[in-house]
Amino acid sequence: MTRLLITRRNLIATGTAALAGGFTPALAAGVAPTPSMRGGSNNYHPGAPIVERIGGGGFWMTGTVRRAGDGAPLPGQRIQIWAHTTEGHERDPQSHGATLTDANGEFRLEMPQIVPAFGQPHGHLAYDSGAFETVFLRPVMSSSKDKTLAAHFVLQPI
Repeated sequence: MTRLLITRRNLIATGTAALAGGFTPALAAGVAPTPSMRGGSNNYHPGAPIVERIGGGGFWMTGTVRRAGDGAPLPGQRIQIWAHTTEGHERDPQSHGATLTDANGEFRLEMPQIVPAFGQPHGHLAYDSGAFETVFLRPVMSSSKDKTLAAHFVLQPI
């Protein structure tokens, strides 16, 4: 997730710019959009169905979806999730599913335990609904024993 970094230097620069009648561009821009990650779209299947759970479950993929600029939460946004798990490879259709964000722009989808593929335990997520620019994420887990993985989207309107 992109966060606004407020340091003493930024605070002094912003205060000085405000007194001079200007603004610091980096701070005036607000929340920056999330760029797609390298490898995020690997084995992507457009139009994966919205599901209650992928496979037998036991692992939780979570996150948030916000709008670039003002950082407002985005309810009702479709997030597709897929991974190499104990029940299938990330290219298998049964390893793919989608969910919608709630009123707070949060999502949660239960799936089988993610296992290492290409040496790293990682998940894949995509925002691909069309109202905002498409973003693919590939977050890596700190340990293959983790039971959750969070990913956060900041979307740029088209």
